[in-house]
Amino acid sequence: MAYKLEIEPTGDIVEVQEGQTLLDAALRQGVYIPHACNHGLCGTCKVEVLEGEVDYGNASSFALMDSERDDGYCLACTATITENVVIEADIEVDIDARTIPIKDVWGTVIKREMLTPRILGLWIELDADLDFQAGQYINYHIPVFEEPRAFSLANQPSSGRVIELNIGIIPDGEATPWIHKNVKVGDKRKITGPFGRFFVKKSANKPMIFFAGGSGLSSPKSMILDELENGCTLPITLFHGARNKEELYYAELFWDLEKKYPNFRYVPVLSANEDPFWSGEVGFTNDVAKKMYDGKFDGNKAYLCGPPMMTEACIKVLMQGRLFEKDIHTEKFFSKADLYSNSVKSPLFKSI
Repeated sequence: MAYKLEIEPTGDIVEVQEGQTLLDAALRQGVYIPHACNHGLCGTCKVEVLEGEVDYGNASSFALMDSERDDGYCLACTATITENVVIEADIEVDIDARTIPIKDVWGTVIKREMLTPRILGLWIELDADLDFQAGQYINYHIPVFEEPRAFSLANQPSSGRVIELNIGIIPDGEATPWIHKNVKVGDKRKITGPFGRFFVKKSANKPMIFFAGGSGLSSPKSMILDELENGCTLPITLFHGARNKEELYYAELFWDLEKKYPNFRYVPVLSANEDPFWSGEVGFTNDVAKKMYDGKFDGNKAYLCGPPMMTEACIKVLMQGRLFEKDIHTEKFFSKADLYSNSVKSPLFKSI
């Protein structure tokens, strides 16, 4: 049975199937509601129920407090309905966002490669086209887990039906150790997407600074490749942080891009260098960036994707250098551990 969901202030009306979450219904019909984790952990998709009743689903008490439930709020990513409902969402117009309905696509793993000792590269050939903006992510469905896992697309949109995922292993995690050990060439997998609003703000027409750490390189790789192949002439700098040279992957690709494109600069940074032949930067990306930009970042757009400690340190340096929230864009994923953590949200500003 289907119900009607009306979304204010846009006035959009979408059809919601029984058992379908409000967020899933809206995104599949090309209607955007702010979201991030998709699993009731972060509170980004919090909306107010103006008319009708909802089932709150598995929303964490941190993301949706009891007092907020009492005031009529729910999380769109977990809430379902059994009657027509009207909600109000905090929707900001983003002129750089394309309207791309999410969909389910099946694909076959055609290649797997350890990019570093802890990051697995998977290449999946899809059965149908998947449109997306460089920087977005997909949900990867795993047979042994009820909930899919989110991974950024590391390939640019022009790559056709072959997508690339870079999956860093979390030793005490559930899904990533299983993926590293069990996924093999020939496996069929369902992919759902695209999700997220982490992409280049082309309308700003400003130089770009990317900060990446670990498997957080995925989105910047996709975004940079897309910008360069589409003729971008604005200055683009990538700061890529790794613990050591063994963890520094795709360096050859970016060095080649630096030679080919005069507007692109690649700055790999090792935090624990033990290689006597390493002539690059050593330390932390935030300190290296501060040195290279003389502590002044105004007039740029910054895109950050990586471990929380790196992201927070870089945000602090950027803001000290007169670059503020409207020009700093971050990508953050959430794990089950965040259910028990009070550090889901940045103390500096909310993730976008």
